[in-house]
Amino acid sequence: MEAYSLPATQGALVQTVYAGPLEVKNVSVPQPTPGSVVVKILAAPVLSYAKEVYDGTRKYPYPTPITPGSSRDDESCIFLMGLSEGFSPGSKKLMGENWRDGTWAQYCRAPLENVYVLNENKLLKELKYSIADLATLGRFLVVYGGLRDINLQAGETVVVAPATGAFGGGAVQVALAMGATVVAMGRDETKLSALARNFEKGRVKTVAITGDVKKDANKLQEVSNGAIDAVFDISPDMAAKSSHFKSCIYAIRHSGRISLMGGVREDVPIPYFEVMRKNLTLKGKWMYGRKEILTMIKLVEVGGLKIGEPAGVKTRADYEFTDWEKAFDIAKSTGGWDSAVIFRPTKI
Repeated sequence: MEAYSLPATQGALVQTVYAGPLEVKNVSVPQPTPGSVVVKILAAPVLSYAKEVYDGTRKYPYPTPITPGSSRDDESCIFLMGLSEGFSPGSKKLMGENWRDGTWAQYCRAPLENVYVLNENKLLKELKYSIADLATLGRFLVVYGGLRDINLQAGETVVVAPATGAFGGGAVQVALAMGATVVAMGRDETKLSALARNFEKGRVKTVAITGDVKKDANKLQEVSNGAIDAVFDISPDMAAKSSHFKSCIYAIRHSGRISLMGGVREDVPIPYFEVMRKNLTLKGKWMYGRKEILTMIKLVEVGGLKIGEPAGVKTRADYEFTDWEKAFDIAKSTGGWDSAVIFRPTKI
């Protein structure tokens, strides 16, 4: 194997002061330490809400200076490299001292447990994926963790709500690859229809969220023939008062399972008696574990799950770090199941 030596410095996107502007800086390349590996970044995704994170609107806790760009966390201490230090002393210590900087740089040091080998020949040559396509893998992986957590089975029917965002659309795609039928919920009927048309006719049914709990519950039962086995909820914080959660509980069958993977921070009222009477299981899930990662990589490599452009997710913009403001704005304005914005490292 040919030896490879790391350069001394690199171009990285850095935020020096919390909620302050980002800038491309020439910084030292991280060196590998016991239990870690330094990876070369070819492309990295930009979250649709990145602007709100790094301008302080969402008040995500993280130390500065920092190189943003999310990467998977240690599952025993909840934090995300380059994005959030979590809320426990352990997670804050790990991010503050060891795993602070993320993927918006030419090189990133990551724990070995977070790094997985992809079959380059299979993905790039046989399946014809681009590097930008592979950068969308994370959105599918997050939702796969939740769907596996509630043991979604082939032949079952699952409600995905809301379904038209990046993660919601990813959940629709993943659930279909797992052999399920999907009922997609959302407020925009035009977006729901466009989502359904991306798949084989009849595999994705749609129900608009009207705000009428019982009406929407009846519609859910109607389109599913009363056979809803599971619900996957990925609601953003602004959906705390949405009616769809109650509608799903009223519509789901006895002994159904519900996965909660959203970002809602407020307390959400639930129909307690209905949950008890139906013997429902409500499970919160943070991200995914090693088994889910390995299984989903195999699912993509064998062609069972499409990601990126073949899955209908178009790269709307492909920017170098110097254009971070444009990237943030485009990611926010085009954020949805069918859109992706990608960063390419800036060389200095």
